[in-house]
Amino acid sequence: MVSDTPIRHHHPMPAAPPPSTKTSLQQRLSAHARQHWPQLTSVEVRFRGAFAYVSGHSPDGDTIALMRLRYGGSTARWGFAIYRASHEDYEDSTLPTGAFAGTPEEALDCAAGLYLGDDTDDWI
Repeated sequence: MVSDTPIRHHHPMPAAPPPSTKTSLQQRLSAHARQHWPQLTSVEVRFRGAFAYVSGHSPDGDTIALMRLRYGGSTARWGFAIYRASHEDYEDSTLPTGAFAGTPEEALDCAAGLYLGDDTDDWI
């Protein structure tokens, strides 16, 4: 017998990262930006549920939306979505490694490279 009920696949959203992970992510991205992205005076990370929204601040005071990271339970690997200024949204994207998830530093290098110019000497 064929059912009219659609099959629903449940993909539970991971819980929000714990406070220690939030603090660690901000510290990691700030330190990486200071070393590799002098075009940024600071990096700001805002959290909403399992997502971390990352923006950079330029010396002239502009805020540049860069990316969204998705917490999946590991502090080492985060899902990556690039900010699309032309659409004012985020789109899941691959990193230069070809993966949809990676370290926060790899994600920052990818997004900042797109918006600020290529500084990828030691990406991979």
